This record gives sequence, C-alpha cells and structure tokens, in this order.
Amino acid sequence: MTEQSSLLLRKQLAELNKNPVEGFSAGLVDDDDIYQWEVVVIGPQDTLFEGGFFKATLTFPRDYPLRPPKMKFVTELWHPNVAKNGDVCISILHEPGEDKYGYEKPEERWLPIHTVETIMISVISMLADPNGDSPANVDAAVSAHCLIWEHSWRRFFFAYASFFTTDILCML
Repeated sequence: MTEQSSLLLRKQLAELNKNPVEGFSAGLVDDDDIYQWEVVVIGPQDTLFEGGFFKATLTFPRDYPLRPPKMKFVTELWHPNVAKNGDVCISILHEPGEDKYGYEKPEERWLPIHTVETIMISVISMLADPNGDSPANVDAAVSAHCLIWEHSWRRFFFAYASFFTTDILCML
C-alpha cells in the first residue's frame, strides 16, 4: 500500500501545483517525504479570519487513502474545531466507520475518495462556519459564539443604519 499511497499523493500534489485551488496552497515539508505536507490556509472572506494566513501540516498515514491524514495548525488559531495544540477536529478527518458516540454518520467521516483538495475545502468551510456542537476547544466555542453573534449584529446594524440614513435623506 505504501507505494500506491505515495503515487496517489504525488499525483494530488502535481494536480494542485498545476491547478491551484483558491483559499490554500500546499507543498511538501521535505521533498524526500511525500507523507508530510505543509499548507497555508487563507482566511475566508466575511469571517473573523479574513485576511489571515494560517500555516498547518498534513501528516498522511502509509495506508492513505484508506485512513485519513492528521492536520495540525502551526499558526496559533482560536477556533472551536481546533484544539489548543493545533489539532484539527472535523468529521472528514475522523477514522472511517461508525462513530462510537453516535454523533457522526459514517458518510460524514473519512472516505477513501477524499483528496487533499476536499480536505482543505472542508477546513476552509470549517473556518467560516464552526461546529460549536462538537468543539475540540470549548473556550473557543463559547467565545466564537459571542463573536459571531456580535459580527452578525454589527453587519445588520450597519446595513440597517445605512438603509435608515438613506431613507431619511431621500425624504428631505
């Protein structure tokens, strides 16, 4: 399996280099080790992470794609689904099969059809929409809930204030 996983990872890396995907870049930590990747995630627009660059590692098992890689942010990141040590906790990176706690459906967990691209798209989505129901960092989940509410409230307020001001000006 090691040779097959190595070939698959080389193919995925070549594809990402040929056709980069918006929102992240990826490469090898060491050119001699196809199982250790370095990624940089660009903070998604209209989120608390907008404008940020977040460095992380992907460590692939030798039996990839049968088992998922591990992802860890090197850049400190305060997020409900990122443990304080940087480990990323999302369904797509959980071992395949049944969830012993009954929280995740098997189809939400790792499947061998996933690629580095689908993993990274899921991570970018996670940054934009945290799952506070199953946090890896409870403190971040509580504060993120408050920050997201405040961010939404501010956007609503400024949209409403702008609309209200425009209506008054039009009435004059």
